[in-house]
Amino acid sequence: MSAAVASLSPDQPPDLAVLRERMQRMSGGMPRVPVAMHPALSGVVQLYAGASYEVDGLGLAMALLAGPSRAGDWCAVVGIPDFGAEAAAETGVELARTVLVPEPGEQWLEVTAALVDVTPVVLLRPGGRVAPSVAERLGARLRKRSAVLLVQGEWPRCEARIGAEEPAWTGLGRGHGHLEARRVTVSVRRGAAPARSTGLWLPDPAAGVRRAAPEAPATVTTSDVREAG
Repeated sequence: MSAAVASLSPDQPPDLAVLRERMQRMSGGMPRVPVAMHPALSGVVQLYAGASYEVDGLGLAMALLAGPSRAGDWCAVVGIPDFGAEAAAETGVELARTVLVPEPGEQWLEVTAALVDVTPVVLLRPGGRVAPSVAERLGARLRKRSAVLLVQGEWPRCEARIGAEEPAWTGLGRGHGHLEARRVTVSVRRGAAPARSTGLWLPDPAAGVRRAAPEAPATVTTSDVREAG
């Protein structure tokens, strides 16, 4: 099979070119290119060029944009009118290299495809249900352009599903104070494999986003045992 793949000429039709690239990736012939990540997410989740990811939570999506944005890449945000520029900047997104299309209407797919051609990272909230055939066509475009697609919503055949779970806010007392920081558990699910989870402060008042230290297990003293008995 590998010999047949290698014999295809550069002038082949686009559908065969996509098939050749896919088979080369499956056979290990084309190494995957990692995308720059925010330091707080390093070792937690790794994005790769040419892939799509479901992302649950706008704050987490901003943190994923921050890595490539800080590294100098252009990013685009499509179909998210509640995307907060100030919050994104605090997370580390360079607004001067960010294209915002808050309301693309029924043209969201065409807009996204066009932006994939010119921006390495695109964050999308689809305007409707996405058919597997549509996701596959856009996936071929992602692989051709070495771009990354982050999706707020369901996306067929995505590389991984990244979520922010178990949110807990700090700073609010009984009738006083204000919300300061939020601790979440970031989970990464790839296919049927068990999820990988890590604590993250998102947002963090000082750093925008910061890795949370592992919670210490509760200790049981002799007096606790006596009281329980």
